[in-house]
Amino acid sequence: MGEAFLRKHGGDLFEVHSAGLEPTGEVHPLTIRVLEERGLDVSGHHSKSAEKYLGRLPVHTLIAVCDQAARNCPSNWPGMEERLTWPFPDPAAFEGTGAETLARFRGVRDSIEARILEWLAKKRLETTY
Repeated sequence: MGEAFLRKHGGDLFEVHSAGLEPTGEVHPLTIRVLEERGLDVSGHHSKSAEKYLGRLPVHTLIAVCDQAARNCPSNWPGMEERLTWPFPDPAAFEGTGAETLARFRGVRDSIEARILEWLAKKRLETTY
């Protein structure tokens, strides 16, 4: 979700990549659904391992979006200038009815987008001075 929103709202500032510590290769179907509700098509995307990028791509800003990633993601990336931790609950780990789970995905989606918009507003302000 973070990759989709950062591309949408900050693609003019950043080259955006997303990776995880234990990728499954698939994007969760409810992630696809709730992003489509916002006009974002990620149906052709797949999850990737952080190892795909480590040492191969300079990462200027690393954003960990869960506590596990914050603890276990490499802290030294070539070219890294900023490392942020934005812990959001994993909606796929939520146990509830279908409607409750969908609501959880929507809530996480909205929280991620709001955090990205807030951060980008700060970044754009910094670049104007």
